[in-house]
Amino acid sequence: MIKNNNKLFNYLPVESHNLIRDYIKKYPASYKVTPKRYSKHGDFRADINGNYRITINSNLNKYRFLITLIHELSHLVSFKLYGMNIKPHGSEWKKKFKELMQPFMISSIFPDELSSLLKKYLINPKASTDSDMKLTKVLKKYDKNKESHTTVEDISEGVLFRIYSGKVFRKEFKLRKRYQCEESSTGKKYLFNPQAEVFPLE
Repeated sequence: MIKNNNKLFNYLPVESHNLIRDYIKKYPASYKVTPKRYSKHGDFRADINGNYRITINSNLNKYRFLITLIHELSHLVSFKLYGMNIKPHGSEWKKKFKELMQPFMISSIFPDELSSLLKKYLINPKASTDSDMKLTKVLKKYDKNKESHTTVEDISEGVLFRIYSGKVFRKEFKLRKRYQCEESSTGKKYLFNPQAEVFPLE
């Protein structure tokens, strides 16, 4: 059964609609758009009755929404083909994600700069596009609401900041691609993606 699929198209590039309709018909599920979740962009669930559910955050720009939808749809297809004992983002999922993304890559749906980075990302896709810092930075260019976003990269060394969970950290220095930060309450060191959204306290 397909639910909420009409609303789904409001969040997608118009050029992708026909391809998405084909996928939805081929892979029936409950497709739902949800309020923003800070821990994830979307998810896939399968229940004991064989029903599938895919949810995508409503705050995503149209290109990230499309990528996230195909990411979760790849979980559904992998589950149907290989069962529940595969790794969530293992070789089976990577293979299906590449296959399902391919029609969108050759249809000139994505802007050139974004398409170029996506092609590199798809060589060996990770659990989240957020792990690719260059891709994340370019994707953010297409966000509608940009004014309130502050990232770890934006703040100065030594500045305290809070993350969505409420924990407070102090930014220290950059180690290759990520920033080392110290959790104020424990003194433990953590590495942060430069594009991680935070709330400066100073």
